[in-house]
Amino acid sequence: MRYLPLTETDRADMLARIGVEGIDDLFVDIPKDVRLDSLLDLPKAMSEMAVERTLGAMAAKNVAAGSVPFFLGAGAYRHHVPATVDHLIQRSEFLTSYTPYQPEITQGTLQALFEFQTQVANLTGMEVANASMYDGSTAAAEAVLMAHRLTKRTKAVLAGGIHPQYRAVIENLSHMSGHEVTALAANPRNAGSVEEILAAIDEETSCVVVQTPSFYGELIDLRAIAEKAHEKKAFLIAVFTEAVALGAIEPPGAQGADIVVGEGQSIGNPLTFGGPYVGLFATRQKFIRQMPGRVAGETVDAEGRRGFVLTLSTREQHIRREKATSNICTNSGLCALAFTIHMTLLGEAGLKKLALLNHQAAVKLATALESVPGVEVLNTSFFNEFTIALPKPAAEVVEAMAQKGVIAGLPVSRLKPHRDDLKDLLVVAATEVNTDEDRSAYVAALKEVLA
Repeated sequence: MRYLPLTETDRADMLARIGVEGIDDLFVDIPKDVRLDSLLDLPKAMSEMAVERTLGAMAAKNVAAGSVPFFLGAGAYRHHVPATVDHLIQRSEFLTSYTPYQPEITQGTLQALFEFQTQVANLTGMEVANASMYDGSTAAAEAVLMAHRLTKRTKAVLAGGIHPQYRAVIENLSHMSGHEVTALAANPRNAGSVEEILAAIDEETSCVVVQTPSFYGELIDLRAIAEKAHEKKAFLIAVFTEAVALGAIEPPGAQGADIVVGEGQSIGNPLTFGGPYVGLFATRQKFIRQMPGRVAGETVDAEGRRGFVLTLSTREQHIRREKATSNICTNSGLCALAFTIHMTLLGEAGLKKLALLNHQAAVKLATALESVPGVEVLNTSFFNEFTIALPKPAAEVVEAMAQKGVIAGLPVSRLKPHRDDLKDLLVVAATEVNTDEDRSAYVAALKEVLA
């Protein structure tokens, strides 16, 4: 297909073909008083070199995560990604591969997906996993719809510690599908309490959605929630945003979760300004036919040789429309591959060591911050992320610390702007990439800003 501007003759031929005299005739249905009578006040066309210079200047305003002490998390985390990962995913057979519908020529892609599923199932303590979702938030929303299908109920209970953006995606999809959502209010100063969650589960509840570690970093024991949910014949959906945490805490599946979903960005995938990422989705074997997304399976060919195929895929359900289990019919293939390569390099022992390093880094930072006058660490437990209360609005503190070359974390007010009681709260993340010098710089900058 050529990419060239149309000539005047081309335009005249097109207008004649559709039976109008001029371009203005195409807009007669738009009232004249709301039409533009001149060009928009935008810069005129620029040369390619001028565009490169302009965009380069804009990009230079960004602060690279690795160039300053960086303590921002809240759903996307800076971890070290081995160079091997980037090298392997750029091999042409992986980088350019598409939907593996022809198993005879896509065995490599299918095996990679199969290994990914195995890793996710082991990581979450579940029996089966799909070949990935778009990201953690859409995986959470799909899990709620899956629970509705299985329970034949329509109400989801969302714990207050769910990431606000995950909550928004669940609420949006539930609104469009006509399902009910009971969203509990966030209480970061009592984030580990499960009493309110237990009280909200009743005979009409389809599922209860709980994030651990929570958006505020608090670890939640899921056992009592799972017991109450199952007593009411409801499902427990466990959510996580920090996949590395699963190397240190008991898997949600072992705590009674029926569906486990979350974000896999932390393993193998850099921050990349917010995406693309990779959603993880796992459940129990008996629910596999209601699980969204595709599933790669292991089989043998006519000669008994090991091989891989797409066992389940919702793409074939397009013709079923409203009867389909999901409108997500693909997977984040390259991001999932990066996850699998990094996880393979780590192994079980490596993942546990990485998780320990993350927790130690967070403990060191929390201990140091407690020495800053006016700062209070709110968590009773955490993995590599926690919430602090400041004597000033957190958004102002973050901006001031950024001027001093420290990215201090996420003000809760950025995602919950209408909660005045949360304006002083800051979510702080520490990972294996943070050094003692980074932590010292954080404390020093915070003391100056709060002075």
